[in-house]
Amino acid sequence: MGISERKEREKGEMKKMITTAAMKMFLEDGYAKTSIRNIADSIEYSPGTIYLYYKDKDELLYEVQAQAFLQLLETFRTKAISKNPIERLEQLGKAYVSFALENPELYDLMFIIRAPMNVDEELHKDNGVATFNCLADCLEECMKNGLLIFKDPMQAGLQVWSMMHGLVSLNLRCRLKVMAIEEESIKSVLFKAVEEYLDSIVV
Repeated sequence: MGISERKEREKGEMKKMITTAAMKMFLEDGYAKTSIRNIADSIEYSPGTIYLYYKDKDELLYEVQAQAFLQLLETFRTKAISKNPIERLEQLGKAYVSFALENPELYDLMFIIRAPMNVDEELHKDNGVATFNCLADCLEECMKNGLLIFKDPMQAGLQVWSMMHGLVSLNLRCRLKVMAIEEESIKSVLFKAVEEYLDSIVV
């Protein structure tokens, strides 16, 4: 291994150490309460070392989010496998709900906290694109086969995603308590909501 290859490997290892520590602290202490200094202390490096890789905490958040989106994408790839696009769409919806229920703090970091506005535009564009495309591709296949009421792929993606996000966000923010749903029934109730919504948009 040459010097340049070794340096790249070491750089990758350092970035992984930083993002792993950042994710742990974001999830345990909250994004707002975590500082670059806190993260640096946890890995026993100076804050200056972290700034060699990330310009600020906001950029580091986007890196952590990117890793989280990869986890969600892997969930889609393992749980939404039907050859039938309508069945696969239902699998995607339920996989999304399950991911949020099993990883509430992570979901909060990905979708609910206010996104920093000072992050490079390329990061804004790339964060989560592959995950969304997994849903968009399925919807497009459904529409090509005349299986959905939608004609516009953008509207289809927006509405289906909004439905799934709304369900899990209501739960994560404890708003479902007004419906007196038992804790052990929440997953089945949300799954049923996914099923009935999809029934309403199928031709």
